[in-house]
Amino acid sequence: MNLNKILLVEDDPNLGQILKDYLEVKGFQPSLYHDGKSALKAFKSEVFQLCIFDVMMPIMDGFTLAEEVRKIEKDVPIIFLTAKSMKEDTIRGFQIGADDYITKPFSMEELLLRINAILRRTIKNPLPPSGVYQLGHYTFDPKLHLLSGLGQEVKLTSKEAELLEMLCQHKNQLLERSKALRQVWGDDNYFNSRSMDVYITKLRKLLKGDERIQIMNIHGTGYKLIVPEN
Repeated sequence: MNLNKILLVEDDPNLGQILKDYLEVKGFQPSLYHDGKSALKAFKSEVFQLCIFDVMMPIMDGFTLAEEVRKIEKDVPIIFLTAKSMKEDTIRGFQIGADDYITKPFSMEELLLRINAILRRTIKNPLPPSGVYQLGHYTFDPKLHLLSGLGQEVKLTSKEAELLEMLCQHKNQLLERSKALRQVWGDDNYFNSRSMDVYITKLRKLLKGDERIQIMNIHGTGYKLIVPEN
């Protein structure tokens, strides 16, 4: 899973391109949009690790965009950019669920520091240094799509491996259903949702040899991979 994707929304084309170029140089993968409506469409079809929203935008402003994003995924970090320094705007931004707020003009270095600080707080269970996950008696290598343990090795399909990797990224924590659907299937519609349930059932069977491991249904919200902490 790419941990560097940023949804960047700025209606000033010059500033937007400058921000996009700077973030790319710093190792991120920003997707640049100039209005809230097109950005919301992108958010519904992709998974981003962080959002940067200009407040004053045509068609859909940054606050409205953030409210719509929060309906889809409540935990994705959001940084607001604004030319205003009005206290009321700052308060509204944080009420919506902003993680940070930066007033124009600002330095690129300051923005980078704020992005890195937020990502350090919010990225859950990154890939271990060994490149594999230890799940009780099992070992999962997401690059090879290989689940091994208790004398067996199973080669997973691409979707099985990607779904299990997302569960591992959020082990012992909630993995939101809509986030998993958008990441693995590209859309959170009804038919993909039913398909994911089938994959979850198969993963449960593959891991049933270790009774300490569970993939719990969190009703109406998502799943939680319960793994004993070593």
